[in-house]
Amino acid sequence: MVEREWFDKDYYKVLGVTSSATEKENHRAYRKLAKSSHPDTNPGSEEKFKEVNEANEVLSDPVK
Repeated sequence: MVEREWFDKDYYKVLGVTSSATEKENHRAYRKLAKSSHPDTNPGSEEKFKEVNEANEVLSDPVK
């Protein structure tokens, strides 16, 4: 079940982009959210930061 966890989440929604967004748009949204939710600058946002990173990993990997 752990392997399919990524399948059950809407990573486009996490990044705030549409499913037709380009790779560049995905990356831009990721960078913006990662900066604003980084635990060093925004204590208490570790879970959001992890979720944003996970979304970026999945959307930037064509295999996933």
